[in-house]
Amino acid sequence: MFYERHQAWSVLLRLFHWTFVLSIVTLVTTGLYIHFPWTNSMVIGNSYFPVATMRYIHFVAGFVFTAALLVRMYLLLFGNAQERFWDFLPITPRNIKNLFKTLGRYLYLNVGHERRLGHNTLAGIAYFLTFLVAAVQVVSGFFMLYPESAFWQKWGTMLFVSQQQGRGIHYLIMWYFGIFAAIHIYIVVWNDIFSRNGLISSIFSGGKYLSEEY
Repeated sequence: MFYERHQAWSVLLRLFHWTFVLSIVTLVTTGLYIHFPWTNSMVIGNSYFPVATMRYIHFVAGFVFTAALLVRMYLLLFGNAQERFWDFLPITPRNIKNLFKTLGRYLYLNVGHERRLGHNTLAGIAYFLTFLVAAVQVVSGFFMLYPESAFWQKWGTMLFVSQQQGRGIHYLIMWYFGIFAAIHIYIVVWNDIFSRNGLISSIFSGGKYLSEEY
C-alpha cells in the first residue's frame, strides 16, 4: 500500500495548538500555586514575593490563552477545509456516519475506519466542547481579574452569579483541561500507531500521510 502526503493543517492552526498547550501548562502550574502555595509566600529579607509573581505570570498566560482562543474562533470560520467547524461536527450525513464508525473503532468493534485528512467527528465534538469550556474559563478569569468592569461584571454575574462561584467553576475547569490533555495524548498516540498516517508529526509539519484510496 502506498501513502501520499497531504497538507492538513495551516501554519496558523499549528501556532494556535502550541500556544494553547503552553499557555494551559503555564496557567495550570501557576493556578495551582496560587491556590496552594508550596513555598513561603514571602522571602524574608528579600523583595521577591512568589505568589505575586505567580499571579502576574498567570495573568499574562491568561491573555495569551485568550488570544489563542480568538485565533481558533477565526479558523473555525475561515480556516482551511479541515479547520472549519462543518468538516468535523455531526451536522452532515458523512460526519454522522463517521462518528459511529469512529466509536466502533475505539471500542474495538470494527477494524477499519474512514480515512480523513482532518479530524474525525468524535475528536471534532471533543475539541468543540473544549473550545466552549475554554470560553467559559476566559469569562470567569476576567470576571475575577476585573470585577469593577461593567462588561465582565455583567457576563460574570449572568453566568456565575457571584465571584465565589465563578472562582469555583474556574478551578473545576482547570481539572477538565488536565483530564482532557491526558485522554487527548492517549488517543493521539493510539491513532498514530494504528492508523499510521503521521498524526503526531502533522501538528509540527502540517502534513498527514493517507493511502491511495483516500
